[in-house]
Amino acid sequence: MMPTHGAPSRATPARRRRRGRELPVVAVVPAVVAIVFLALPLVGLLTRTPWGRLGTVLAEPSVRQALGLSLWTATVATAVCVVLGVPLAWFLARGHVPARRLVRTLVTLPLVLPPVVGGVALLAVLGRRGLVGGWLDAWGVALPFTPAAVVVAQTFVAMPFLVVTVEGALRGADRRYEEAAAALGASRTTVLRRVTLPLVAPSVAAGAVLTWARALGEFGATVTFAGSFPGRTQTLPLTVYATLDRDPDAAVALSLLLLMTCVAVLVGLRGRWIGAGAP
Repeated sequence: MMPTHGAPSRATPARRRRRGRELPVVAVVPAVVAIVFLALPLVGLLTRTPWGRLGTVLAEPSVRQALGLSLWTATVATAVCVVLGVPLAWFLARGHVPARRLVRTLVTLPLVLPPVVGGVALLAVLGRRGLVGGWLDAWGVALPFTPAAVVVAQTFVAMPFLVVTVEGALRGADRRYEEAAAALGASRTTVLRRVTLPLVAPSVAAGAVLTWARALGEFGATVTFAGSFPGRTQTLPLTVYATLDRDPDAAVALSLLLLMTCVAVLVGLRGRWIGAGAP
């Protein structure tokens, strides 16, 4: 029997799912404006890049030194963040300590603290007249304005990215696996090594990549605590700033190099090797 014209039409499940995914205009328009706002500066950077000079600029000795310094300091800082940050994330997620909220506030503070202020704070602690720096100086150890200071500054500003990522993974992990391993007689160390860490390994990888990218792009705390000495403490972001006045085209080329590095990081975050830990 043919359906009458007055009978209501029934939407198929696929059509209902499409309707559920449709966004109202009041949400689409601001989203498009935000995308344009974020994309236009990148487009401007690409249009201003001196493609003909790109190879020459990147082959300059000062650029190679700055790039090499940035790469190895960011890598060392990331390693330090992993060694210290993963236990700290475990402490915040699983520890039962009254001061946990205060510790979490202190950990996340560098995320909102102006980097220059972080550099001043590092000087107040590790400078020659600082709380700890004076004692270190008496032993002949001087951190400020050295390559080690670059690593310290990068670690300070980048560690919260790792801690927040891993803590969220630990909170969301299914603890039944850990309880089952403990019920079978596994020690706490074995449970941590064979069950907990493998569960959060993708998040540790994602947090480490974000940490490395943040350390690579660090500027404010580095220039304040480590200075900007070519071949010694001048990282690639500092080289971009130093080059901007005398050779804007070269600064744009160096900025493109940092941009491509960040794009590679984001691609890595979305790659299969990170899996479910990617944000």
